[in-house]
Amino acid sequence: MNNRAPRSLMNQQLCFVLSALCLILAFAPSSALAASKDSFRVGVLDPQMVIEKSKAGGRALATLKEHAQARENILKSDQKELERMQEDLKASEGKPEFKQKQEQFGQKFQDWQKRGQEYQMELGQKQKELVMEYMKKIEEATQAVATRHGFDVVVDKGSENTLKIVLFNRDGLDLTAEVIKEFDRRFK
Repeated sequence: MNNRAPRSLMNQQLCFVLSALCLILAFAPSSALAASKDSFRVGVLDPQMVIEKSKAGGRALATLKEHAQARENILKSDQKELERMQEDLKASEGKPEFKQKQEQFGQKFQDWQKRGQEYQMELGQKQKELVMEYMKKIEEATQAVATRHGFDVVVDKGSENTLKIVLFNRDGLDLTAEVIKEFDRRFK
């Protein structure tokens, strides 16, 4: 019997609090609620586009591409040498030097594979460092633009290549073009 009394009292208090809250909301000026709703602004941004279209980002991507191309050229040169060694190996089949050439070819092939893996890891690390460095800069430029225009939150739009986070936004909410200008102004 004692258990029911406290629960009943709690239910009565809860009903009273909910009723009071409903009354307050019913008589609260609707313009105050509308004003608070209108004051929250959300913008969207495509950081990948900022990196690709900004001057500094474009230069960084070009440098990264040159680095990757240089590594690819080394691998292609090694691959041509491997093809030449393979032809020599076939030509020496049945000859005394065949075993030695076979071992040399095997070693060269392993070195080529290892170098390719190392270059991939190196390129991946450079890309990661570039993204981390530029995301800090993009955040700085985005904060300046968002503050200037009264945006409370700016959301990464995502992309078709990654994960598309924003499915729809009005044109006036996309800050990408203005962030690119701010980025170029700050990071020449």
